[in-house]
This record gives sequence, C-alpha cells and structure tokens, in this order.
Amino acid sequence: MPALRLFGRKWLAASDDLVFPCVFEICFRIVWLGLISCVTSTYWNVTEECGDDALPVRIYLVGTIVLISVNIVLLVILVNRSAQGSITEVHKRRLVVPLLVIKILLILPETGLNVLGTMWAFCGTFECRSNDKVSRTVIEAIVLFNWVVFALIIFGLAIVFDPLGSAKYKNGRDTNDNGPTESAIHRKVSKLWFRRFRWAFCCLRRDEFGHEAFTQVASLLSALFRGTDLVPSDIVAGCVLLRVRQKRETREMRRIRMLNDDGPRYSTDITRVFATSPAWMTIKNARHFLRFALAAYGWPMVCYLNCCTGPYRLIPKMTCCACFRRKPQIIIDDNCCLCHLAGVRHTSRLRSEDVLHASFKNHVFELPFCIMADHSTKSIVIAIRGSLSMRDVFTDLVANAERFDAPGMPPDSHAHRGMVAGVDCMLKRLREGNILERICATFPDYTLVLTGHSLGAGVSILLAAKLRSRFPDLRVYAFATPAGLLSREAARFTESFAFTIGVGDDFVMRLGVDSIENLRTSVIETIRACKLPKWRIMLNGFGYALFGVPSRDLETTWHDVTEITKKAGQSPLLSGERAIQTVATAEGGLLSSEISLRRFAKTRLYTGGRILHIVRRKKTELEKKSNSGGPTYEMRWATAEDFTELKVMPRMLLDHLPDNVFKTLTTILEDQKTHNGSVLSLQEI
Repeated sequence: MPALRLFGRKWLAASDDLVFPCVFEICFRIVWLGLISCVTSTYWNVTEECGDDALPVRIYLVGTIVLISVNIVLLVILVNRSAQGSITEVHKRRLVVPLLVIKILLILPETGLNVLGTMWAFCGTFECRSNDKVSRTVIEAIVLFNWVVFALIIFGLAIVFDPLGSAKYKNGRDTNDNGPTESAIHRKVSKLWFRRFRWAFCCLRRDEFGHEAFTQVASLLSALFRGTDLVPSDIVAGCVLLRVRQKRETREMRRIRMLNDDGPRYSTDITRVFATSPAWMTIKNARHFLRFALAAYGWPMVCYLNCCTGPYRLIPKMTCCACFRRKPQIIIDDNCCLCHLAGVRHTSRLRSEDVLHASFKNHVFELPFCIMADHSTKSIVIAIRGSLSMRDVFTDLVANAERFDAPGMPPDSHAHRGMVAGVDCMLKRLREGNILERICATFPDYTLVLTGHSLGAGVSILLAAKLRSRFPDLRVYAFATPAGLLSREAARFTESFAFTIGVGDDFVMRLGVDSIENLRTSVIETIRACKLPKWRIMLNGFGYALFGVPSRDLETTWHDVTEITKKAGQSPLLSGERAIQTVATAEGGLLSSEISLRRFAKTRLYTGGRILHIVRRKKTELEKKSNSGGPTYEMRWATAEDFTELKVMPRMLLDHLPDNVFKTLTTILEDQKTHNGSVLSLQEI
C-alpha cells in the first residue's frame, strides 16, 4: 500500500510483496547454479572436441551461470529493499521499482539462452553431447525448468495485472454530486466485475435473475474497494493486524468492565435466562427444529457429517432408478435416485409420507425448501436451505436494502434485497397449488413452524412476516441469521415470533454491507498505525493461527500504542469519528476520511428475531487447578446492535457451521441434564 506503479500503470501488488517470492526464487536459483556449474565442469572439456558447435554450447553454459549469478545478487537486494519500512512507508522502498525493472529486463537474455539450450538439448542442432547420462539429464531438466519459470512469471503478471491501472485512471476522482455510486470510475469498475462474473460463472447466466445479481454484486464490490489503493496482500495483513487490535481492545474493555462492574451478563442458569421468554422459546425446541434445518441441505449434509459412511447411510432411503418410475408430485428437481429426499429423511428421521412437499430447485433468488409434518410436536415445518451453491452466494451478496412490506410491519421497513427476492419466489411456489392451505386443511390442529440456517434463517424470518396474517400462531427458529436482514424497527417487530440463536464469534451474524464498510475503513486505519513490515505481519499471522496472539504483540505492533486506544464504550469499527490518529501523511489521512464517509448502504440493516447469544464459558482458576468441570457454555439475550461489528476471530467460520450449532445445543442440554440437581431437569429446558 499503495499499489506498485510499474511501466506507467498500477498493479495489484505492492513494493513490499516481493520478500517471500524472491526468497523462494533465491533458493531455486542457488540449486540451479550448483547444478549448471557441475555440468559446465563436465562439458567444458567435451566442447573442445565439438568443432564449430562448441561456441554456442559454451555461450549457453557460461551465459546461464552469469545470468543466474546476477539474478541471485539482484534478488538478494530486492529482498533487502522490499523488507524495509512499514506498509505505509513507501519511501523506504523507492529502489524496488528500478530493481524490478532490471529483473524483468533480464528475462530477455534468459529467454534467448534458453532457446539456445532447447536447440542443443532437444533439437540436436548442435552436435556436442557427453557420454555422461546424468549431465545430459541435468541440462534437459534445467532447460525445461527455465520454460516453467517463464510461464510462472507470465501467470504472475496476469494475476497482478490491474485492468484499471492505466495512467488515465490514476488521478480520477468522483466529481459527481450524486456520490460514488454514480461516478464514471464506479461504472467502469462495475462493468469490469460484471464481465468477470459472466466469464467465471457462465452457468448462472441462464438463470432468470442472473444478470440482475451480477449487476448488483458488481456495484457493491466496486463501491467497497474503489479508491482505497489496497492490494490483496494489504487486506490479508490488515485482517491479521485487526485481530491484534481487537484482542487488545477486548482486553482493555474487559478490564474497564471489571472496574465498573458493567457489561453484558452471560449466565449458565437457563431458568433465569428464559424466565421472561415465551414458553416455545427453549433450547430443547431449538435443537429439535435445527435438525429440520440441517435436513434441508439434503444429501451433501449427510456426506459432510459422515465423511466415510455417508453414501452407505443414504442407500437404504434412496429410490433406485426413480427417473424410470413415476415420481411423486411433491418432489421437484431431485436427481434420478431422489438422493436429496433420502438426505432429508435421514437427517430429519421422518418417514417418507411425512415429507409433504420438497423443492430442490436452486437458482439465483430461488432456494430449496421442504415442508414436513412433525407429529411429535404437532407442527408443519417449513425448512429452508442455507447457502450451499454459487447461486446462493450471489443471493447473499445482493445485500443492498429494499423496501419490504408485510402485514403489521412498521412503515418504511427495509430488508436484504436478495432475501426479499427469495421470499417472493417461495411465495410464488407455495401459491401455485395452494400448498400450505391444503396441508393445513389436512392437519388443522398443527402449528406452522419455519426454520433455517444462515441464508435460510433470514428468508424464514421474512417469509414468516408475510404469512403471519394468515397463520398468527406461527413460529420461527432461526440459526446464524445474517446481520444485514431488516431495518431496526422491522427487526424489533420480528422478536415476537422469531427465535434466533447465534454461537460464539459467528461472522455471518455480524456480516452486512455496513459492517464490511466499517471493516474496510478500520483495516486502512490499522495498517497506517502499524510499524511492522508486511513480511513480519504475515509470519506473525501464521504464528497467531497456531499459537494465538502473544500479549507482547498487543503493545509492540504499533507506532504508538496510545494511538489505537479507544475510549470506554466506543466501538472500534462503528465510530462516526476517526477511530485512531495515525502517523500517515496528510494526503493519506484525506483519503481515509473520504473512504470512511463513502457508504454504499443507505439504510443500516440488523439481525431479526429475539437473539440468544451462546458463548463458551471460561473456566475459573479453581476449576483449572482441580480439573473439575461445569457448564461448557453460557448465554444471554442480546440485541441486534451487539452484532453490528465484524470481528476477526479464530472461530469466526467454525461457529457458523450448522453442525457446530447443533453440537453446542446438544452440549448445553447434556450439561443441564448432568447438573439437574442444581439447575433443572432436561425435560424442563
């Protein structure tokens, strides 16, 4: 940061990105030099007997040794220069560009020598060969390896090539008063992302809403990253630094809360936690209906949960050669052997006749779902699948706010655009054959329950809001609901009929356009406050992944530790003012200020439902010394505002996985059963 300027254009790499590639190349060049030196000592005497063909061979051998030696020296200097200074101290790496130009120009004589070597080793143009088979093999290997290296260089240049890196875009600014989303550069970047999507995901172009999804996602990505001058490695390094910064802020906030006896209160006492909640909002019910949410994933979930035995578990519930039989009308878009239906039956533990309707049709904005009869709870369960395909990912990424109208919903409510479109497609499917009306007429005493995980959870809440006027007693069990779902008043409205459960550091429950924009600004600010070079940050990142963040790095990573110290109660990412005062230049500060004010999201969206947040309980010192246990998890009722900050944490992905949520709820029930003498019995949970 900033991006490397080379040959009059900007590239998707920085001057401090060359340390590891150059070290890697040095190691190979040294081995290469040793081999060619040994071959030269063997062949030199042989060339004396080759007559006129001796000169080209000697030129190749000597020239290769000289070029490899020059490259090694140049690479060592490049490593030294590229490793200087922090990410923002570009002036300390001002020699990197001329050195890199020399390195690239050396490819020309290397190519010429390799052509000469190919003519000698493979074409037989020069009759000068040794009887030593090892020497001939080494020469052939070196020539081939040279061509592989040239191919890798071309591939690397293609990877870091920035189509908008031309000088004519270098000083481009957003001059349109309508904001960044209306600027010429924004339109150019959006078109670039759109073309990439059309090429990379050509199979999605046939979808009815594929073009619209490509357009919306391209506009979002353009607005998020345009003008930041960040390269991919800067984002990775920024996330590592943000982890250190957030851990330090968490430690400081914990200390302040201990002094003030303030902060969120988690409890292992389920009786106290659920004292004010409706009777249907229980851990036991949530775990029961989570099984149906898992079932909606079909056979992939069975194979994921049972890596070795998954197919064997599905075989008894499959219908062999169903494509040659008359398929039930209730099953839509399953494969020949009804594998998805087999997965639903296996995970839900229901009979085939209890699966009342199943649609596995998956397009952009159209999600698979199942309708099942759960006789144990007298419920009609609509289970909506979460994200599993690239079509679902594009549904997730169409994340801007759209007006959402439903009976009883507060006026001027907004919701996630992709999920609103998913609800419309699902309602259209349900209305085609009056599916819900016919099912409810068959089971008049059953309660309608909607459930889903991740994307399915968000769509479940929105669909419930649409159906609530017809089914006033319906309930929603949502798991890992995305943060950018509903506007605040609309989210508060859903708390009466939706029960949302989030586990630990689940990143999807904090993932929204607004939180990503705040994360982008925070990454830039954190990078500018750091005093470590990028190569050191990357090495530290591997160490953090294996052993955690050591306490000393919380203080020694920054130019001045007071620059990243937050006031008590101030969020590290969502502050309206600059979060930290960095040592960057005035121009850099202006850029960051502009970026922090640039917002793609016009309306902030929140998680829906009444939210139960479950975290792993830290053992007390007495429990550690005595090696005794206690409840593994603790929980509290959270608010939607608690999930507006996107955190970089080690378990941010694992805590989102549906099987981990299921294991967490199972562990809570088992712990309560074990400690029922002091809390309550399992049946009461």
